[in-house]
Amino acid sequence: MINTNIRLTQEQDVSLLPNIERSAGESFRELPDLAWIADDDVMAGETHLKYVTNGTSWVAVADGQIVGFLCAEIVERNLHIWLLAVRQEWQGNGIGRRLMKTAIDHAHSNKLESVTLTTFREVPWNEPFYRSLGFEIIESTKVEPRLDQILQDEINHGIPGDLRCAMQLLVSPVNGE
Repeated sequence: MINTNIRLTQEQDVSLLPNIERSAGESFRELPDLAWIADDDVMAGETHLKYVTNGTSWVAVADGQIVGFLCAEIVERNLHIWLLAVRQEWQGNGIGRRLMKTAIDHAHSNKLESVTLTTFREVPWNEPFYRSLGFEIIESTKVEPRLDQILQDEINHGIPGDLRCAMQLLVSPVNGE
């Protein structure tokens, strides 16, 4: 196991994150129907700064360099994961799993109800990875309006809707007990 430190993202880290996102996206070149994602836009620096300011962005540091990050947002009683990215050459070393566990712990310690995200179905490092962490697909008839809007925005951005799903991990009882 690689020695990786997970910490809150600092403002001076933000300029490094787009290159990590681009590197992570290179994995999509292995999937002909989704290869275009490797050339898609990355998250804007201003957006990263919003998550940094809110204390819902974490980086993974290994060998003295930032090799991955996770950006999330507290929405009502949920922590929504907007982006998880690990440099391609560092993937498969448990870094994404550690970042996710950090976010899940954050949700739990803040007494949130769940962690939510949208992701690709059947892409090995997407839906099956999140399932391995305990996430479950939210059936389309039960997707709350907030997540449904995110899925619709993704479709409007050009992502085929049948390839996407919303997922949720409950971290505390809905009634707060």
